[in-house]
Amino acid sequence: MLIRFNGAAQTVTGSQHLLEINGYRLLLDCGLFQGRRQDTYERNLNFPFDPASVDAVILSHAHIDHSGNLPNLVKQGYGKLIYATRGTAKLAELMLRDSGHIQEADAEYVNKKNRRRGLPSVEPLYKIVDAERAARYFKPVEYDQPFEPVPGVTAHLVEAGHILGSSAVVLDIHENGSKKRLWFSGDIGRLNLPLLRDPVLPQDTDYLIMECTYGDKIHRDPEEAFVEFRDVVARTIARGGKVIVPAFSVGRTQELVYHLNRMITAKMIPSIPVYVDSPLAVNATDIFRDFKEYFDEETWEFVREGKHPALNFKNLVYTRSVEESKAINERHGPMVIISASGMAETGRILHHLKNNIEDPRNTITIVSWQAPNTLGRRLAEQETKIRIFGDLYTRRAEVATIGGLSAHAGQDFLLKYAAASKDSLKQIYLVHGEKRGAEPLMQKIHEQKIAPVTFPGLQTYVEI
Repeated sequence: MLIRFNGAAQTVTGSQHLLEINGYRLLLDCGLFQGRRQDTYERNLNFPFDPASVDAVILSHAHIDHSGNLPNLVKQGYGKLIYATRGTAKLAELMLRDSGHIQEADAEYVNKKNRRRGLPSVEPLYKIVDAERAARYFKPVEYDQPFEPVPGVTAHLVEAGHILGSSAVVLDIHENGSKKRLWFSGDIGRLNLPLLRDPVLPQDTDYLIMECTYGDKIHRDPEEAFVEFRDVVARTIARGGKVIVPAFSVGRTQELVYHLNRMITAKMIPSIPVYVDSPLAVNATDIFRDFKEYFDEETWEFVREGKHPALNFKNLVYTRSVEESKAINERHGPMVIISASGMAETGRILHHLKNNIEDPRNTITIVSWQAPNTLGRRLAEQETKIRIFGDLYTRRAEVATIGGLSAHAGQDFLLKYAAASKDSLKQIYLVHGEKRGAEPLMQKIHEQKIAPVTFPGLQTYVEI
């Protein structure tokens, strides 16, 4: 068996791992790489393998850095099944369409400006029609349901606790007369987060491909992050400003709405307008309702009592149309605007940022990890000169970063995750992380004598 690390290798975006087993090719995830604009287009467009040569795809979850390049894969010749949980298949279909729409809209906006400047036009990476074509290949499976993606491999998916439908991928491989278990973690969630069940720990695993996004830190208690978020909102309201939050439409947005609901219900802050400016978030919330069986017991109580945190909220407004989105920026006074994308690279959040970034009353709130060279990372690093849609702005708004809201496991749970198969593990491969996350985690894994561990580079491979 060969494992080729074609994405999310020594970085966090673009998850993509190609396995060669018994002469077949099995792709784990097919995410979009996000980073420096001039680099990302070519990198996402050109695969380091022939898409038509892949025999099956298994998708861990619907986030765009794991699913977002599936339309290109199909466009360039892939025509077989894409396995995922039912929840992931539903969400990914929605998110890929949204991604295609965003890329078309952003290309149109840039081209309008380019025409005025006499510059050449740009093409979107892919279009809505490409996303719809890719969605036809989804093969939904239940958690713990065995299936055979390629001959000699029995797979099943287990709860990852990261977003609705997220899973780790468990592969029992028969090759050359031997049997081994490979466990791909996908993105690992945290214990006791709102809405979702806790992650399932690896069992009897020989080889573990594990994320390490926060391998350098132990997250604070989620309640501490809630208090910090509350204080950011309160001080922004006090100065008459707007809280602008770039947030992933699936998972993070619902969690933020839940926290704001708590604040207003408990009268910690005044009842101010809260805008969720993302058609994707609206549609995703409908899918959340359809998959109540994925929720934890706390959320079941919300559902049974008709108090689902993403649905029942006075002054909570979900916007669908462009006109509704534009109208938000014409309104004055304190408010919260939650909009996609989570790394502030595409979509409506760019328009909210450019309209609000130069007002010192406002706060831009960063609530998730930001990839290098993204606008979100530049904001998190407190840069003052910010370019949006080619125009330069002076950031006068406050930037507040709240790390404890992450839906990724911290160092302590990552160690517990790896140690769950300590007696059988032969090798751990750390992916979906930067060196600053991987190196401290590797040191801890060595100290606890869990298993040999490596941090493979991009386009490297191992033979097992």
